[in-house]
Amino acid sequence: MPKRKSTPPPRPIQTRAQPIPLAIADSSSGGVRVRLSSPDPKRPSLSTAELVAMVGGLMMLNAFSIDIMLPALPDIAQDFDQPGNARQLVITAYVFGFGIAQLVFGPVADAIGRRRTLMLSLAGYAAATGLCIAAPGFEWLLAARALQGAVVAASRVVAMAVIRDLVSGRRMAEIMSFAMTVFMAAPIFAPTIGQGILFVGGWQYIFAFLLVASGGLFAWMQIRLPETLPEDARIPFNVRAATRNYVLAARSRVTVGYMAAGGLIFGSLFAFLASSEQVIGGLYGLEAWFGPLFAGVAIGLALANIVNARLVGRLGMRRLSHTALVLFIAINSVHALLSFSGPLPFWAYYALTCAAMMLFAMIGANFSALVMEPAGERAGTTAALYGATTSLVGSVLGSAIGQTYDGSVTPLVAGMALLGAIALMIVVITERGRLYALPGVHEEEPAE
Repeated sequence: MPKRKSTPPPRPIQTRAQPIPLAIADSSSGGVRVRLSSPDPKRPSLSTAELVAMVGGLMMLNAFSIDIMLPALPDIAQDFDQPGNARQLVITAYVFGFGIAQLVFGPVADAIGRRRTLMLSLAGYAAATGLCIAAPGFEWLLAARALQGAVVAASRVVAMAVIRDLVSGRRMAEIMSFAMTVFMAAPIFAPTIGQGILFVGGWQYIFAFLLVASGGLFAWMQIRLPETLPEDARIPFNVRAATRNYVLAARSRVTVGYMAAGGLIFGSLFAFLASSEQVIGGLYGLEAWFGPLFAGVAIGLALANIVNARLVGRLGMRRLSHTALVLFIAINSVHALLSFSGPLPFWAYYALTCAAMMLFAMIGANFSALVMEPAGERAGTTAALYGATTSLVGSVLGSAIGQTYDGSVTPLVAGMALLGAIALMIVVITERGRLYALPGVHEEEPAE
């Protein structure tokens, strides 16, 4: 009988290299100890607490760059001899730069690695912050702020990517939740810190504070952050492929619809951010209390996120977000009507504003999830596209609404109500007229 020739086992089909697992769950310690495959003795491991602190710190840098500047806007306008509403452009320019750059840094981080992308980002942020301090004119300051927003966009991209590289599943969700808790400290404390710095020196001192903070982050990441994306898992940067992925991501009816609606809703947020100092400090004369009052709004946002997390499993993303959107339109419409004949008492303005921003938090969280629902393997591309769209559309529309401020909140809240109404029409078209869906009705059936 002839000897049978042995056949080697078939080779698995590989489309691209996969990241090497760098984290091992340690249930005995109640956390994850990140053990590197690299022999680098300077970065042998990361505890869960340090990973959360790193990610939260990177995300906070972006929020601080916006919120800490709010108390300084009157001084900036005065120093550069700018009319009242022009001060809002200091916020708009930053957000605009932040939005554009998100489209670029996702593919870059996949191509050259997380550490290198982040180090370049933090170094660029420090340089842009130095340009803000030395700006000889208002236009130069706006250009430096746009650059500052553009380079710091990589920190958010890398923060999300590092978590995804190291852990997955429920553990990833837990770490992201903890990181978001750290992140929420920024809008609570940043304006108060900004006010405190202004007691010591001019608005340039605030940028100096940001410069020192970014330097501290740079040193920390340089010493402790490992490279979490192995060489064989990197994807060469290709403009044509990246563009194609963005086009494919935009083919989903649900993704495009909720992305457009999200951009409109974020316009309301940026309108509030840009004009909040003028309203609270100027219209109501509570400049000294701006920091704590702004912190109250931020705490409301955090509470709304907690409530949303508890309700979304039972009621579903669509029912929660659609209900919140209708209430958002109603509250801002009532606010506009009540303020038409004159300023409301501050307590009434503040209560209506807090309610509207809490509803915004529920809308934004669920719209984000609905945008990502059909994404599949293009989740990263879709996330970058959504982040860019909400930042760009939101900053432009928010600036347009903010520029209508004339000493009355009526144009501001009426503009927010209008954006909400247009967003609702887009949602109705996206869902083909079906709103308030319960889970299981068509929550898992994107309307393509």
